[in-house]
Amino acid sequence: MTSASDHLSLTSQGQQLRVNHATGTLTLEALWLRERAPDANTLDPQTGQRLIEAAELPLDLAVTDATRDGDRLALTFSDGHRACYSLTALIAETRANDEHAGLTLWDATLDEVPHSDFTAALDDDTALLDLLERLHRFGFVKVTGVPATEDGMQALIHRIGPLRRTNWGGIADVKSVANAYDLTMTQRGLEPHTDNPYRDPIPGYIWLHCLSNAASGGDSTLVDGFQAAECLRRDAPDAFTCLTQVAPGFRYHDDTTRLESEGPLIELDSRGHIARVRFSNRTERVPALEGETLKRYYAARQAFYRLISGDALTLHLKLEPGQMLIMDNYRLLHGRSAFQLDGGVRHMRQGYVDRDSTASRRLLLGDRRHLEASSSAGPSVDGESPEPATLASTQGAYS
Repeated sequence: MTSASDHLSLTSQGQQLRVNHATGTLTLEALWLRERAPDANTLDPQTGQRLIEAAELPLDLAVTDATRDGDRLALTFSDGHRACYSLTALIAETRANDEHAGLTLWDATLDEVPHSDFTAALDDDTALLDLLERLHRFGFVKVTGVPATEDGMQALIHRIGPLRRTNWGGIADVKSVANAYDLTMTQRGLEPHTDNPYRDPIPGYIWLHCLSNAASGGDSTLVDGFQAAECLRRDAPDAFTCLTQVAPGFRYHDDTTRLESEGPLIELDSRGHIARVRFSNRTERVPALEGETLKRYYAARQAFYRLISGDALTLHLKLEPGQMLIMDNYRLLHGRSAFQLDGGVRHMRQGYVDRDSTASRRLLLGDRRHLEASSSAGPSVDGESPEPATLASTQGAYS
């Protein structure tokens, strides 16, 4: 039989709770627990929005009593509030913040291109979740069986969307035309880049649907920008640091549009993980920075470019009619080889979907799958059936 102290302990005069479980030890702050107590007086049952003013809670708030019975954790706080928590839910929440844990970084040796079937994803939530999880994990997915019509991908966008509209409309043509308003509409090759860094917010996902690709050339190129950034961090840390600190501008101007923004080529989150890459030689406008800063930036940018344009990291594929790429525009750099039409036609359709709606759909479907799986399983976190463990805090007793 397991004793109480093997499961629970209080430190810092009760301001910190430690819970031992089968996969490790969970250490949580009392104030953090109190402001998210899962009861109707603290959180709205329908929306989960907080009903108390967290900033008014005392900074020295402590747990005065803790009881664990299997997955159930009952706490009493120094302000008199009592609440019950699911240990499983607390463990999941502390792990949920690390989105990078589920990513697979890749290079030109990627054995199998992540792929999904259009009809299956359209008709079945499980298939759609699989598509979204592959997209999240690899940063791109190839979808087959897309109707070869101008709005063929629209139905699947509606399953995830909404479609992000820009100054070019919704879904736009990408094909060679006379007097092109953008280099994508010419036959020239395109260097690896991310789309629209001059917008705020930057479109999150690019949907590229092939209607015809009879051209000679015109292969798509894909590079995992997170992998490239990690290579730079490992091999040229000073260059990596420079590209996280210097924020060039990006600009798109035409007769009807003025779009300008700025941001580093490599953007980090609060934990130092790579959150976003930007690269757009066509639209970058570096400000007139101090000379030494510019020299450092130009050298760092060149080192990054050599990585993203090199064979070691570049994946080549050619879309066929009825195929589509969905690409994470915060992670993937994409381009294409030059092409010659020779009487054929290369016709792509392209649209954007934002990150929030895409992530929301993936998380909701994932929650549903988790609930269905857990409904047939017991609530136990560690496979034990321990006796209830009770612990009351006293001054300095558990420091």
